[in-house]
Amino acid sequence: MIKQNKIEHVFFDLDHTLWDFDKNSALTFDFIFNMHQVKIKLEDFLKLYEPINLKYWKLYREEKVTKTELRYGRLKDTFNVLKYQVNDNLIHQLSEDYIDNLTNQNHLFDGTFDLLEYLKPNYKLHIITNGFEEAQHNKMKKSNLLHYFETVTNSEMVGVKKPDPKIFNFALDLAKANTNNSIMIGDNYEADIQGALNIGLDAICFNYHKVEVGSEIKVVDHLLDLKKYL
Repeated sequence: MIKQNKIEHVFFDLDHTLWDFDKNSALTFDFIFNMHQVKIKLEDFLKLYEPINLKYWKLYREEKVTKTELRYGRLKDTFNVLKYQVNDNLIHQLSEDYIDNLTNQNHLFDGTFDLLEYLKPNYKLHIITNGFEEAQHNKMKKSNLLHYFETVTNSEMVGVKKPDPKIFNFALDLAKANTNNSIMIGDNYEADIQGALNIGLDAICFNYHKVEVGSEIKVVDHLLDLKKYL
């Protein structure tokens, strides 16, 4: 595999790419459900919640729901499908407690530190995330990731979300980089990969969830496989 020798800047998504969102989220729900005595099987809840959450994040990227509506709606809809009676006050409390406790979980994808140690001497590393500023900072700090990255761009700083070209251009400007010497790595085809490609920024899909992407897209199933490209 020919390496991208001209690359100087490597941009990463955070959630679902380095930070193991699904695992950390499951542990957080287990904690807050026990705290509030929500009598529901975690496995049953997560099976329904995860696709509903993805739906809400898509709506959020498209500016069709607010942050508050996302945090409330994904829980309300899941409980409704499960036919589990929860009043609005408890849903709002669970929403707050979820955010407050999520960053107490620090699980990263296998190979994260090995990859970053491998890349750090040769590239300037950056984050582009649609996540909320305070939460993303806390995730990186508590997971011991902050010192690897020169810049962190989040959607709240820019006022738009991936795949909007503005967030990628903002991140490139902040990093003093350009599309010719940079590459984007992320898990979400629409937000990370297509968003980057749309502005001429090369991209690699971390396809740990094994979704179908076009044959023209560079794909890795494990983070350390990125060494083939960088």
